Amino acid sequence: MTIFRHKLTRRATRFDSLEQEVFLNLWRTYDRLRIQEDELFGRFELTPQQYNVLRLLRAAHPEAIPTLTLAARLVSRAPDITRMLDKLEERGLVARVRLAENRRVVQIGVTAAGIKLLNEIAEPLQECHARQLGHMAAAELRQLSVLLKAARGPHEADESSWQ
Repeated sequence: MTIFRHKLTRRATRFDSLEQEVFLNLWRTYDRLRIQEDELFGRFELTPQQYNVLRLLRAAHPEAIPTLTLAARLVSRAPDITRMLDKLEERGLVARVRLAENRRVVQIGVTAAGIKLLNEIAEPLQECHARQLGHMAAAELRQLSVLLKAARGPHEADESSWQ
C-alpha cells in the first residue's frame, strides 16, 4: 500500500499545474504529428511553413496579396518571411510584384509551378493527415478543433484572418 501511495504522490507532482500538463500534452502531440508531416514535405523539398505559404496564396489566386497580410495568415509566426519567400521565388513557386503607386508594398502570388506542386502534394498530404488523426471520430475532431480555438483565442489579435 505504501508503494502505491508513493506512486500516486509522485504522479500528482509531475506537473506544476493542470495548465502545464495540458500545455505539455499539446507540445508532445504536436511533436509526434509533425514528424510525419516533416517527412512528407521533405520529399518535396519544402518546409511545413513554405507549404502553408503556398496554400494561402493558392486560396487567393489569381490575386496576389501583400506580404504583411500573408504573414498575418500563417499558422505559425515566420520571423524571416522575406528569406522564406526568397527561397520559394528562387524555385519559381511564387512571384513578387511591387505596386507602381506604392513601391514599399510587395505583393506575393503563387505561380503555375507552385500550383502544380500543391496538386502533387494534395493526395499524399491527405493520407498523412489520415495517419495522424484518422483514428479519431469526426465528432471528436470537431470538438478538439473547438477546444483548440478556445485555448488560443485570447492570444490571437485577429483570428478571422487565420485560415
